[in-house]
Amino acid sequence: MEKKISEKVSCLIIGSGPAGYTAAIYASRANLKPVLYQGIQPGGQLTITTEVENYPGYPEGIQGPEMMVHFEKQAVRMGADIRYGLATKVDFSKHPLQVEIDEEKWIEADAVIISTGASAKWLGLPSEQRLNGYGVSACAVCDGFFFKGKDVAIIGAGDTAAEEALYLSKLCTHVHMVVRRSEMRASKVMQERVLNTPNITIHWNSQTDEILGEKKVEAVRLLNTSTNEKTEIPVSAFFVAIGHEPNSGIFKDYLDMDETGYISTIPGTSKTNIEGVFAAGDVQDKTYRQAVTAAGSGCMAALDAERYLGEKGLH
Repeated sequence: MEKKISEKVSCLIIGSGPAGYTAAIYASRANLKPVLYQGIQPGGQLTITTEVENYPGYPEGIQGPEMMVHFEKQAVRMGADIRYGLATKVDFSKHPLQVEIDEEKWIEADAVIISTGASAKWLGLPSEQRLNGYGVSACAVCDGFFFKGKDVAIIGAGDTAAEEALYLSKLCTHVHMVVRRSEMRASKVMQERVLNTPNITIHWNSQTDEILGEKKVEAVRLLNTSTNEKTEIPVSAFFVAIGHEPNSGIFKDYLDMDETGYISTIPGTSKTNIEGVFAAGDVQDKTYRQAVTAAGSGCMAALDAERYLGEKGLH
């Protein structure tokens, strides 16, 4: 069936974290008249982050959601057309490139910048799904407040898990941190902060056997992999902080990716294997995954798109 194209744009940006908004700022200034669709989580992962202390220009730090409002306002002021909507399918087999929005309308674009980011990974336990929203959460910052003065558990060993454990320690009576190995992956400074926080207990070499509770989280059962012992710890919430996976599924038929689904770009550029398609931010970066590197790659993508459109005589 022939696709009904409802609109033609010069530069289409998919996703709205630091990468997408920065791309929109640069593309607008280059007069590419970019259209940006915000996706399922407008503002991206920073909207579920509290204090951002490591972004240049904010000496006192800033809340993640507030920072994303600043990014969006700046993009709008430059002239970007920012819309609510989700890219649900693409056809990169010919030019102009085609992108379906909300499973209902197709847009043609001369250049597409993908900045769809990454999403939280889950353990895959049936109890985790059943109790999701009833004490199980992948965002301590969003949901920690509801468990003020309670005992909670968090699983993970990286910087995010350490940051979230510290955040929870300020709200909750006690935080049980479940670490699968005998060491953490978090940076030294974050590890030290966790180890020096009296109301955080680390359970080393431990796996989550089951999250217990009928209608809400009541306890977590841990399996110690060195002793094979199982212990039940009463908790009111269970937070999952075990990493992320890139939101790249709709592009897999067209774009080169690594084995975990991160979009491959030509080193030193934002260019993908398809001419006119560029990728920026966490959907193509599994190494750094910072707001500042995402913003930088959004700038690269807009500049690469501008050059491409200029060379093709499309701008």
